[in-house]
Amino acid sequence: MAYQLDRGGRRFVFADLRTLLAKASPERSGDVLAGVAAADSQERAAAQLVLADLPLKTFLREAVVPYEADEVTRLILDTHDAAAFAPVSHMTVGDFRNWLLSDAADAAALASLAAGLTPEMVAGVSKICRNQDLVLVARKCRVVTRFRSTIGLPGRLSTRLQPNHPTDSAAGIAASILDGLMYGSGDATIGVNPATDSVPAVTRLVHMLGEIIERYQIPTQSCVLTHVTTAIDLIGRGVPVDLVFQSIAGTQGANRSFGVSLSTLREGYEAAASLRRGTIGDNAMYFETGQGSCLSAGAHHGVDQQTLEARAYAVARPFRPLLVNTVVGFIGPEYLYDGRQIIRAGLEDHFCGKLMGLQMGCDICYTNHAEADQNDMDTLLTLLGVAGVSFIMGIPGSDDIMLNYQTTSFHDALYARKVLGLRPAPEFERWLEEAGIFERGETLRLGSAMPASFERAIGMGGA
Repeated sequence: MAYQLDRGGRRFVFADLRTLLAKASPERSGDVLAGVAAADSQERAAAQLVLADLPLKTFLREAVVPYEADEVTRLILDTHDAAAFAPVSHMTVGDFRNWLLSDAADAAALASLAAGLTPEMVAGVSKICRNQDLVLVARKCRVVTRFRSTIGLPGRLSTRLQPNHPTDSAAGIAASILDGLMYGSGDATIGVNPATDSVPAVTRLVHMLGEIIERYQIPTQSCVLTHVTTAIDLIGRGVPVDLVFQSIAGTQGANRSFGVSLSTLREGYEAAASLRRGTIGDNAMYFETGQGSCLSAGAHHGVDQQTLEARAYAVARPFRPLLVNTVVGFIGPEYLYDGRQIIRAGLEDHFCGKLMGLQMGCDICYTNHAEADQNDMDTLLTLLGVAGVSFIMGIPGSDDIMLNYQTTSFHDALYARKVLGLRPAPEFERWLEEAGIFERGETLRLGSAMPASFERAIGMGGA
């Protein structure tokens, strides 16, 4: 159905819900590229006014991507929890925003509500929120997951230690791991993007990471970010995989471009669960997402990129992931043009994922041809730290030498922890103290010397 508003002598008409959401979205280059963005700030404001008065139940009646043509839409609507939705079912989008900002929306209430929210609902309310609203609401959400470390507890900030190397050099990867551990990084996962997806190469990396974790009894989990079908193959061969990874998106077509479907993800989830490698929990999936992926795949159905990003979280939700990571500025300026757009997108993604009950981290990043710099990333890092982000990336010098983009360093994680009074995952924190990396009783103070066990294995290629 069409939605319209007369304001200031001008009539604004929005053909359907998909159009209304797109026109209400804060400006970003991807929506302009797709031809779905508001023509000007007046049209954007009008769309936001109409959206604020829209009943939340509308999102259950009108699909932005056709039900018959898209398995993600079917997943969203077929698994909607009406009982969980009931407390807010009478609200408009604007009422919902006001309730989210109220004291009534505490951690328990938000956790109970998560299964009743569709991604279009949370995307819709995010579009009428200021940045501070996105921070405040996300901070109240509490999602905790476990494998060998506990992610998401209050007062904690975890990191993915990302020791990528352009040739998968064991010595180069090991050196980066050592560097990261010495700065307290790695409690979310030690996760390597392999330069090649071949089974022998990935098997070697899985064994290498596993041997380091086992030798030094590090309470964390490894992940080689290979395709889910490769991980399934490895598990079938008896390779000791910890976390199963996959990039996902918000439409069936975009996921097809990644070489996956919901059934493929289910197979990966079941394969990971069969190994039972977690010691304190069984959350064994790791997903990455990013605004613009559906558009870049030609599978956006005329929907704005932020709404589609929220739909990717609906894809992740049934698989109880340990980690979901929005790689916010990685796709490039065609989708998020500058620092301002990247900052806004990072806050939106974190807000939407947490409201939907997911463990959300953020790769706070940009490509070198974007109109952004490390100061913009400092701003987003600080805002997300205040908002309660569960984990960020830790990379030597902020510069990924294999993927060729800029992100957050080991030092950036120390900064956020010190400024905001945050600490690593409790199991990892104890290990850091016992290893002498952090001083006992001063978990944010680095030890004065390299642990003897590391010093002996400085080549760690021999680890």
